Amino acid sequence: MDCRSEYRIAAKKGFLFAGILALLLFLLYSCGPMTMTRYKTLSIFFDGVPNPEEEALLAQNAKAGHGGPRQAAATYRMHGPYAARLCSACHQPGTNILVLPVEQLCFKCHVLRLDKKYVHGPVAAGGCKICHDPHGSSFPYLLVSDARSFCLKCHREKDIAKNEAHKGVTEECTECHDAHTSDEAYLLK
Repeated sequence: MDCRSEYRIAAKKGFLFAGILALLLFLLYSCGPMTMTRYKTLSIFFDGVPNPEEEALLAQNAKAGHGGPRQAAATYRMHGPYAARLCSACHQPGTNILVLPVEQLCFKCHVLRLDKKYVHGPVAAGGCKICHDPHGSSFPYLLVSDARSFCLKCHREKDIAKNEAHKGVTEECTECHDAHTSDEAYLLK
């Protein structure tokens, strides 16, 4: 073997060692309290990393009793597996790749009877994430927004108001309607 071949082999081993060292440092760095630097680094590789500034603001607003539409949000609640750092319950270890297709994943732990006569569109499509945040939320049931205006993200208020049954109603939609399935028309309970 000549000097150049030995140099190339040594260089390849050096790059491999540097890559492994960088990966180990990254993995060690990713375990610990969330800082903005850590958040920015992890966000490059993974979706759904909680922003520590946003979480602090949500907690501060909830404590102070203000915050616009998030006012009703008392505290940030984390999804059980996420809070327990059981990422592999949903993701392949060390990746952001899901262990099952998203339309099947939630049913791995959550039981929802789909044998009813009517199934809400997002549920039928396996779109749990349309309504629920899989990591955590400041809203009940891990909803992606406040309950008062939540249904209006998809259902137009002027169309709802046309229905005589809704005249003078001040309750939440889910007081009368089931958000997932029902044997009654319009997902009535």
